[in-house]
Amino acid sequence: MSLISRKQVAVNRAALKFLNFPKPFTLIGENSSLALCRVIARSGVKRVLIITDASLFQLGLLEPMLDVFQHLDTEVRVFSDVEPDPDYELILRGVACLQQFQAEAVLAVGGGSSIDCAKAIVLSHANACHPAKLTGVWLYALPRKKGLPFYAIPTTAGTGSEVTIAAVVSDKTAQTKKAIIDPKTVPGMVALDARLTAGLPPFLTACTGMDALTHAIEAYISTMAMPETDELARTATAMIISNLPAAFHNGCDMEARENMLLASSLAGMAFTRAGVGYVHAIAHQLGGLYHIPHGLANAIILPYVLEFSKPACLARLAELAKVAHIGTDSMGKAERADAFIEHIRHLNATTGIPSAVKELRSEDLDTIIERAFAEAHGTYGVPRYMSRDEARAMLQIARS
Repeated sequence: MSLISRKQVAVNRAALKFLNFPKPFTLIGENSSLALCRVIARSGVKRVLIITDASLFQLGLLEPMLDVFQHLDTEVRVFSDVEPDPDYELILRGVACLQQFQAEAVLAVGGGSSIDCAKAIVLSHANACHPAKLTGVWLYALPRKKGLPFYAIPTTAGTGSEVTIAAVVSDKTAQTKKAIIDPKTVPGMVALDARLTAGLPPFLTACTGMDALTHAIEAYISTMAMPETDELARTATAMIISNLPAAFHNGCDMEARENMLLASSLAGMAFTRAGVGYVHAIAHQLGGLYHIPHGLANAIILPYVLEFSKPACLARLAELAKVAHIGTDSMGKAERADAFIEHIRHLNATTGIPSAVKELRSEDLDTIIERAFAEAHGTYGVPRYMSRDEARAMLQIARS
């Protein structure tokens, strides 16, 4: 199985070398979110659908943006029904809202769930199809139409969804998560406005930050990694390890907040091309079965997977430790790789992230392993393949 999977990954890696994924024009800095709204309004668009969640809307976070649109005579409707792990029914409601309003552009404001939901709504509307028909990799699907002009403003520093070609959606009937992978989901323009992340609670700051760190690490140790993704992943890793503690302990540290937003986007660009690995494959199943937030699931599982993968990516983990100033140059590769994994455990512990998945049930292990392997094998460039027994043993440890 691992030989077949490696061949499939090799084919994917070869194909990716010749593909130019779109990269959104990015505005950075205080009030860049308002600048983006002005750009949208002055582009000739007269009706904008904003997709967000109820909490952000009720907190008044969108009010300055709505004022900009009103001042520039642009009509706005807010679809604030987004919930964590958006499912097909929610996406279809969003499509109906978009159609009824006759929107000419879509702006996603929020975390990964809001941006992923908006991506799915835009693509489903453009292709007049159920979102379930969009799941999978675009390379193996019928040609799709690009949707309405699409923009994004992330309010968390974690998913990197504002720059990726993927949108994760939930199939609640099957209790699983599925990905829509298509370059047509990438926004045309985004704004990284640290001011909007200042009110993020410390624990959510930690979980989203560890999500971004997982993206960077899995992209770097992937067998699909390339020089371009390596540079992005190294930079993102160093920035997150340096800035996450400050952002966690002081939510008003705008320098740390902005650095986390930048790092999240860099990590997103890295894994868009290099892919992720077993951490994500397992975390998706934990989210689908137990509704564990994705960043939290990634954070808990990350050190366990790295410990297993270490023999096949020792040098790479040591390199990440070096750029993040973990350990010393007198250490050997194995010792420095161990220091890197231990630092991740320390980050989790000092930000309140548990070391075990308490919800994990023994009777679900076979289902989780089967689904995780189906997602990862042949798709992700995992550095070392697990057997079912190895995966079961690792998950048993992660339960305790």
